[in-house]
Amino acid sequence: MAIKHNQKIVKNHLHKDWQRRVRTHFDQAGKKASRRTARQAKAAALAPRPVDKLRPIVRCPTLKYNRKVRTGRGFTLTELKEAGIPRPLAPTIGIAVDHRRQNLSEESLALNVARLKAYKERLILLPRKSSAAKKGETKAAELSKVKTVASVAAALPVAATDLAVKEIKKGDMPAPVKGGAYVALRQARSEKRYLGAREKRAKDKAEAEGAKK
Repeated sequence: MAIKHNQKIVKNHLHKDWQRRVRTHFDQAGKKASRRTARQAKAAALAPRPVDKLRPIVRCPTLKYNRKVRTGRGFTLTELKEAGIPRPLAPTIGIAVDHRRQNLSEESLALNVARLKAYKERLILLPRKSSAAKKGETKAAELSKVKTVASVAAALPVAATDLAVKEIKKGDMPAPVKGGAYVALRQARSEKRYLGAREKRAKDKAEAEGAKK
């Protein structure tokens, strides 16, 4: 007889072969060493250039996390223009560019422009030909005297925002609204809502008194 409705399954000897599906990670230590070796090889191949790119400082999305800052995908075209860096040049000197991102505040624009200018001051450009160095470029022979870094993120870190709770004195508190904030808001709403009707009523009254004279 077939089972109807939402009843429990009887005699459910499914015999699942879980040992064939379970995953083990006995190679964890070996993988860790392999990743470290790969990072070292990449840094040696790119030296004296850093292994990462310069990225902007952005706010995290949503109301829950927007007090925190992190690195974004790339700088906006406005930020590059304010810093005096041409858009085609930026990717060639290790600056990430995101043409879709937009600046929604003057604070973020000023912060990232200052970050770009600080990067430009520390930037060392090597000439394509060691014999002919252009203006602003450093000769390969002089590179040994200059201190280089392997990571841009370590040289220009993202500083954490001030999240500490601050206390103020009772005298610094703003004066309370007379009659209460709720009453003031409702009164302002009422004045705005009935402004046209009251002006029309006053105009009709003035016209009626003028007609009587």
